Amino acid sequence: MTVEKILNQKGTHASVVAPDAKVADVIATLESEDVGALVVSANGLTIDGIISERDIVRGLLQHGPSVLDHMVRELMTKDVITCTADDPVAGVMAIMDQHNIRHVPVTDENVLAGIVSIRDINKLRLDEVQAEANAMREYISSGR
Repeated sequence: MTVEKILNQKGTHASVVAPDAKVADVIATLESEDVGALVVSANGLTIDGIISERDIVRGLLQHGPSVLDHMVRELMTKDVITCTADDPVAGVMAIMDQHNIRHVPVTDENVLAGIVSIRDINKLRLDEVQAEANAMREYISSGR
């Protein structure tokens, strides 16, 4: 199964923020969109970085409350790990585990095409387990 299945279920929208936005704006967007990370992009197409709740907490530890006035580019993760819609979900899970990350932007020819979170992968896997359990119940109850 590939990342495309997740994108087909959740859509290809990825929340984006400009590199010169303030961290306070990021926090408001994270809350309003109920997400844990935003792709940082000056043009909405290419990926300049990613900023997550973890990045903000680290910034708070380093800068204190003034972090709210800092620009995203100061706190964002610049080396972003990405995937494509054709990548296997199991491979993306392994990358998330190996790098201790929870969000992986999806690209199509180096253009932002969505984002996959560990929450999305967990939902897909739970749906798969439920479908298998239902199929087994159906098989058993049919008397075969």
